[in-house]
Amino acid sequence: MSDTGPLIIVGTGLAGYNLAKEVRKLDDQRELILITADDGRFYSKPLLSTGFAKGKQADELAMQDAATMATQLNARVMAHTQVLKVDSQARTLHIQDGELPYGDLVLACGAHARPLPLGEETPDGVLSINDLGDYGRFRQALQGRKRVAIIGAGLIGSEFANDLALGGLEVQVIAPDEQLMPGLIPDQVAAPVQAALEELGVRFHLGRSVIAVHPDGSGLSLELDDGSRIEADQVLSAIGLVANTSLAQEAGLLCGRGIQVDRFLRTSDPHIYALGDCAEVEGMQLMYVMPLMGCARALARTLSNEPAEVSYPVMPVMVKTPACPLVVSPPVTSSKGLWTVTGEGQNMKALFHDADGVLHGYALTGSAVSEKLQLNRQLPAWLA
Repeated sequence: MSDTGPLIIVGTGLAGYNLAKEVRKLDDQRELILITADDGRFYSKPLLSTGFAKGKQADELAMQDAATMATQLNARVMAHTQVLKVDSQARTLHIQDGELPYGDLVLACGAHARPLPLGEETPDGVLSINDLGDYGRFRQALQGRKRVAIIGAGLIGSEFANDLALGGLEVQVIAPDEQLMPGLIPDQVAAPVQAALEELGVRFHLGRSVIAVHPDGSGLSLELDDGSRIEADQVLSAIGLVANTSLAQEAGLLCGRGIQVDRFLRTSDPHIYALGDCAEVEGMQLMYVMPLMGCARALARTLSNEPAEVSYPVMPVMVKTPACPLVVSPPVTSSKGLWTVTGEGQNMKALFHDADGVLHGYALTGSAVSEKLQLNRQLPAWLA
């Protein structure tokens, strides 16, 4: 932490703006600058996978523009500004219009959609949704169209399948895995979620990979590894996110899956911090909202000369598949154990215990979701 020079935050997503809000609760005087390559509008990213069913345009999901946020935060918000380089020795940011010195720097630059490994140029009709601009482009591309193919059946792919189907679109999901959300929930829990989505009209092609996407008239033709083809007007790629670490790597900061930080969210440089989807906290990379909010509160204290280590309580994930309600507390505190599953129909309860019988995670669907709070009290903190 430093009292000399401004505090600069790179990124104006939930991580960047919420950190700025938390800092202002503790310090209303320090010079504060936020830099973003996009337009700097404030919005809640989880709303992106519920907007189609509600008929929301991108502008309707935006809560404030950059100018309003600058006023509220008593800060300078530099929209449409690309950070080219971090010079950690000189404590200077290089941007397209010159240089900016910093006292402390926070990288809240998020993650990007994992590119499709098609081995060829991806057609224009293949898009991903990872921010408000992406959402707007996808909605625009869908005007007058009905058929959507989603590549990927993880959490995000499943949420968009539910949302797009509720929005009146014809949805097909293709994934190499044999179940929805593999690695997050057991197959006995995935089955009722899939069945509920199928009742909405979603068609699944699991255990299949897309090997090519070809333009076909006004739409697209997806070639699968079994020789079959799927016709669509638009393709949504939802095969995961990759932390944005290039700035950090070029600055010589330690990176793994994300920018590596300690429990003070400090990188290998004492005046550079990271949080949100781009950060790997004590080896944990949790791309969820609740960990992000906890990090913002702790880092604001550290940047205000009240050093605070981040801690993670139990933070279950409410998956946005209203066709079949699902809440998951992943077993992040132990990878060695077994799932036991009980229930029937849409109402399934899966518990993950280690060899000593200690509960480390759960997945609940339907009416079993009501057991969430009781189970939370039995789980160890994610990061005590």
